[in-house]
Amino acid sequence: MNADTPMIDTTAMQRIGGQLGTNPAGIFQDGNGRRYYVKTLESPAHARNELIAAKLYQLAGAPTLTYINTKAPEQIATEWVELDKKCIAHLSESERKQAQQWFAVHAWTANWDAAGFNGDNQGVVNGKVLTLDVGGALAFRAQGDPKGKAFGIRVDELDVLRSDDGNPHAIKLFADMNADDIKQAIMVVVQIPDEKMRRVIIDNGGSHALAEKMIARKADMAGR
Repeated sequence: MNADTPMIDTTAMQRIGGQLGTNPAGIFQDGNGRRYYVKTLESPAHARNELIAAKLYQLAGAPTLTYINTKAPEQIATEWVELDKKCIAHLSESERKQAQQWFAVHAWTANWDAAGFNGDNQGVVNGKVLTLDVGGALAFRAQGDPKGKAFGIRVDELDVLRSDDGNPHAIKLFADMNADDIKQAIMVVVQIPDEKMRRVIIDNGGSHALAEKMIARKADMAGR
């Protein structure tokens, strides 16, 4: 998403489909036939949190859906795409490897929902594996509750995403990564300049405290 992208206003659009995840949402179509998936979150802070997370994913090179500006501050919108696959269980071995490249991006952003509650947060479009929803990253859980102290400067997710029995689909996706795979994944994040992280967060309405926390999390990962 960039500053030149026009804002969409769902009040002037036709709703043509219902919600697919846990948040109130729908598929909306504009007068030109373009479709968007629009979520209405608890607050503008939740929407800003998700947008910043998406920007950090994109900064790291991790594929996501295309985010679009919305007129309503508590909404998050992405361009609608038809997925070729929409579940981890359907990924081929090479697609699983592709998804694993971004393991450390999920860990860095504390995206506990990287795999999805039903394994439905990784999808495939034209051979490319995408993270379909980053609402569970940074300060809030996927359901909207604040993470509080659980989102600190230590990236415990490097272990937790591979071993937490309460997150079976993440285990299915990441547990078989070897030390070399993990190191390569970490390098994806470690090579991002601090200044670029800082700029992305501040330019998208994030705080200086969040920027420093993400830089500290990067340093923690480098130390591993």
